[in-house]
Amino acid sequence: MIASIKLLIDALRDELQNYGEMLDLLDRQQAHLVARAASEVFQSISLIKAQGVAIQQSCARREDCRRALAEECRQPREAGFAVLIPLLPADYKPLLRALVDENNELLQRVRRRARQNHLMLRRSVELMQELLNTLLPSRRTSVYDGTGSHPVGATAPCRFYEAVG
Repeated sequence: MIASIKLLIDALRDELQNYGEMLDLLDRQQAHLVARAASEVFQSISLIKAQGVAIQQSCARREDCRRALAEECRQPREAGFAVLIPLLPADYKPLLRALVDENNELLQRVRRRARQNHLMLRRSVELMQELLNTLLPSRRTSVYDGTGSHPVGATAPCRFYEAVG
């Protein structure tokens, strides 16, 4: 059982490290967003995607270790840490509780930062769309007819310059 506990501890530490690296990437991305450094924001996306894959892999490894420990403790494979930790030797309980708590806290911080960055990116896209709509208006108006439909008509965008005769 001790070997399984140690594997689980290693997996939890790896997961914690991956969440920390993701939080760092998201913090840097947010700094680039605030600084309006478009190329750095674009580059950060691929780094964040790759870190997301690393997190998925570390979570899968942690889950494999948790399931193996559950089986050794003669518990259902789905048994969570709240069930498993009390069954473990006293020397390992505080460390495992701390690692689980830290992982949960860091995951919440990563989710919060990702939401913030998403909102900032979405707002940037909205502002760019407004700019494009200003620069390239279409002939179609947003006015509806009496039936609640758009009137039928041309929808081609306005030309910048009319052709000279």
